[in-house]
Amino acid sequence: MNITVKALNRTALLACAPFLGIMIWLLLSDIVIQLSAEAFPKPITEQTRLPESDIKHAAAGLDLAQETASQTRESIQRQLKLYKETNADMAKISSMAASQAMRPLQIYDRNITSKLGKVAGTIESDKLRAQLFYIKAENFSAYALKVKLKSKDAMTMSLGGEELGQAESTLAAVNRHGAVAGINAGGFADGRGKRYPLSTTIVDGDYVTSFEPPRADLFFVGLNEQNELIGGKFASKQQLDAKNPKFGASFVPVLLRGGSPQPIPSKWQTSPKRAPRTVIANFKDDQLLFLVADGYNESGSSGATLGEMQLLLQRYGAVDGYNLDGGGSSSLIFNGRVINKPSDGQLRKLPTHFLLFK
Repeated sequence: MNITVKALNRTALLACAPFLGIMIWLLLSDIVIQLSAEAFPKPITEQTRLPESDIKHAAAGLDLAQETASQTRESIQRQLKLYKETNADMAKISSMAASQAMRPLQIYDRNITSKLGKVAGTIESDKLRAQLFYIKAENFSAYALKVKLKSKDAMTMSLGGEELGQAESTLAAVNRHGAVAGINAGGFADGRGKRYPLSTTIVDGDYVTSFEPPRADLFFVGLNEQNELIGGKFASKQQLDAKNPKFGASFVPVLLRGGSPQPIPSKWQTSPKRAPRTVIANFKDDQLLFLVADGYNESGSSGATLGEMQLLLQRYGAVDGYNLDGGGSSSLIFNGRVINKPSDGQLRKLPTHFLLFK
């Protein structure tokens, strides 16, 4: 083992000997390392100094660049200010144009409202505006409900229960569906202890009864997807479907078309002559008008004639008007209250109701 250690020591000594020799030589020798003059920066002299004209030219260039940058910044700021002012002006012009465009509608609305009289109650929301009016005619008392629909879900028509053939009062329908107002809708026929909607009836875009072509002066009336009143006698299902009905019911007769009174069938002039009545109509701006007239009974001795309802529609400026089920069926609910005086002494249970939602 000692032999091996000695061998390793000799090997290490031999390996380090050259480096030790070089270090001793460097320490003992007088070596001087000199750098050439080119290795140092030359001092600035008159010969190496830039000409004064070049310095002035460079300075002038810098000044010009700074001035150009300043002018550019000011120009951009002016443009931004002008852009903002232009946008503000355009917004004012757009607002003014929209206001001016609405002005004829506002004037028209004021005109028809003034014809109806003093507003007795208003329901206003982002979905609708419903205004209630009390009307005192020569032979009867009546109520008008002017409705501006602002949303597609502001109005619908409901059945009198979960199943076809069931019936409930308009107040019950209003409460069950959470509506703010309700009006009785189409006619009905009783059978086997149930009360069915008369003729063609559509709810939520679907036919809940089969389509029936017009007969015995029956018509269909309802709303389409654009909240426009559609109505009349449709010879085929395709003809009615082309109107894109959302909901609607059937009854008799048509009272007004294009502002002109329609002939009232002789049967409906006398059977009964006077009675409680419910009418639906529209104005030129697509607002709806519901008229409900009071009567003590259905014997023909009290209430309104259909001719008198026509006159009211014309007086108020309605375009199209349709007679809905009347007599003991006439119902007007507004803000949770029964507004009219039902001739039965209480609200009749019906299979269809027009409902308004806030």
